[in-house]
Amino acid sequence: MLGLEALLIIFVLACFVGVEVISKVPATLHTPLMSGSNAISGISIVGALIAAGTMDNAAARWIGVAALVLATINVVGGFLVTDRMLQMFRKK
Repeated sequence: MLGLEALLIIFVLACFVGVEVISKVPATLHTPLMSGSNAISGISIVGALIAAGTMDNAAARWIGVAALVLATINVVGGFLVTDRMLQMFRKK
């Protein structure tokens, strides 16, 4: 089992990689990719639930809860952005 320090390092590196990948996406591809990333974030929610529920360490449990909250915000925000973009293409 990985220690808390190793898990925090992995988390921070994943955040940096995510920011770099997202910042390189052109605006025209952002909405279709956001729709696809909602499914991936749904998987992240399941993983965060498992991590938060199975850890005995209180700090690891709080990190799992934080991951759950952030993944949920990502999914909801993704659906809102996708819906707003699709409304632009509807006939008035």
